[in-house]
Amino acid sequence: MFQVIGQQLSVVATQRILGRLRDHFGGKLPTPAELVVADPDDVRRVGMSGRKVATIRTLAEQFVDGRLSDESLETMSDQEVEARLTTIPGIGPWTVQGFLIIALDRQDVVLPGDLALRKIIRDVYALDHLPSQEEVLRIAEAWRPYRSLATSYLFDSPSRSRRLPPGQ
Repeated sequence: MFQVIGQQLSVVATQRILGRLRDHFGGKLPTPAELVVADPDDVRRVGMSGRKVATIRTLAEQFVDGRLSDESLETMSDQEVEARLTTIPGIGPWTVQGFLIIALDRQDVVLPGDLALRKIIRDVYALDHLPSQEEVLRIAEAWRPYRSLATSYLFDSPSRSRRLPPGQ
């Protein structure tokens, strides 16, 4: 849910919406079954777009009916998870990549389409332009097999003033 809600939003805004969703469901995030039976308009009122509500409801339905499970996602490769989840309207590569890092704790994932990450890489690597997704992937090759960790370090960096040459 964090990744879907967080599409095109800051982490702070995403956390606020998740907080309101928790409040709406009695202080906890809803189970898939609770989400499926909840009134979509009530869920939307916590601050989500209709599209995001539809996406998380579709996910919830697939967990409820068994088409998806935590166990099946955990055993899939990164590529299989992306292929499976991007069949759901409203879920693209960025959402899946974040899910792989946060929910499945995969160690070698990067988010080349994340605008904030691209800006951080531009600044840290002293690039004179915003790197393309392909450039981010090329730079991130040096971070293997810990691209997830490197990505989180970049996001959490208190100071992005340190400059690194590409390949470091």
